[in-house]
Formats: sequence, structure tokens, C-alpha cells
Amino acid sequence: MARVRRLAPLAAMLALVALGAGCSAEPAPPASPSAPVLPSAVPSPSTPREIPSVAPDIREPARSFLTIPRLGLRDYPVIRYRGSPDDAEGTRLQNDGSLASPRGATGGTAPGEIGNYIVTGHRLSSTEPFRYLPSLPDGSRIWIRVGHVQHVYEVRRTQWTSFRSPRSLAAQRAPVPGRPGVEATRPMITLSTCATIEDHAAGNYWADEFDNPEHRIEKIGVLVASRPVTD
Repeated sequence: MARVRRLAPLAAMLALVALGAGCSAEPAPPASPSAPVLPSAVPSPSTPREIPSVAPDIREPARSFLTIPRLGLRDYPVIRYRGSPDDAEGTRLQNDGSLASPRGATGGTAPGEIGNYIVTGHRLSSTEPFRYLPSLPDGSRIWIRVGHVQHVYEVRRTQWTSFRSPRSLAAQRAPVPGRPGVEATRPMITLSTCATIEDHAAGNYWADEFDNPEHRIEKIGVLVASRPVTD
């Protein structure tokens, strides 16, 4: 009888241990994932950070807006179209006073997408939005507002394109500007305008059917931030 009394507390203790093990074995519900945060700060050169691209959107607005403080441009309209840089449609848009951005196989990508976002503009005619583009220094910031997102690019280098060289045109329109055949891994931008002053100074008066001179001067940049636009 005494042996039965001594075993009773032990049995009760084992039952409590088993009950506790059963509770802890039940996994807690997973926490809800937080919404992705778009980078808002420029990564330092010593700690590069991958900038996520914005997925292609068939509802991309026809009109975006470009701001370059160093050039005095603020919310300047950029009109997308299907075609090539400075073709008939692109030239018409520029003559009407807008900046033009070609899409398609011989054009570029949309703002924020991986690849080459191309924007062309007049320097010496119409509203002359890119009059001072050739003097834009490396490190300058370019803001592109499209829909409810603002993309920030940083100028890294200058490139020249010749309309009389298929190889040069291929380099201008390549997914990685200046490097045909190389697969793009990040969003980039090409701002392009005429080199009429420089060509004429060198005695080169060649022009195409749209009165474009032989050469274009282009500023090449990379995406450093994308953030939602807030009112």
C-alpha cells in the first residue's frame, strides 16, 4: 500500500511533463511578412547594394516626368513611343517640345527596368530641354517620375554615338549602353542629344533626313534608388 502511495506523485509528475511537451511541440503561427521596402538611400561605393528592378507593366503611362536640378529641368514630360532613338516619331515628339523615349527591339526599356532606358531631346531647337546636357558632370542625379514611383539615376560617364555607324548605333541601343551582346543585370539610363555645335566646329555638316547631325552626345547613368511618390 505504501508502494502505491509513493508511485502516485511520480505518475502525476510524468503526466505534467508529457502535457508540457505536447504544448511546446505545437508550432507558433508564422509572422506575416512585412511589405518590401524600396531603397531610398544611395549605397556607398564601399558597400554596393543591388537595386531591385521594377517589373514590366503593360499599363506603363505614356508620359513620365524628368527632373535634373543641375540643368534647371523640373517635371519635364517624357513621351514613350514604339521605335528607335531619333526616328520620325521620336523627332516629331522632340519638335513638339517633349523628350522622347523609344521602346521595342530597337529602343529601350521603361524607367526602373533592367536594361537601357533611353531618353532623347533637342539641344538647339524647339524648347531646347537638353541645351546644357553635354556639360552635365558625373555624379549628377536624374529623377524620373512614372506613375506613383520615382526612380533616381546617377550619371557615371559620357558616350558619343555616330548615326553613320551601325556598330555605334548598336552600342547606343544595347541593354548595357556601349556594350552590345552583354546581358544587362541592372537598370541604366541613356540621355541623348545632338552634337551639332561640335560637328560644325570640326567642319562636319552631314545630316540625316530629319536634320540630325552625325553625332550624339550621351550621358550614361545607373539606378541608385526607387521610392513611391507621396503627396
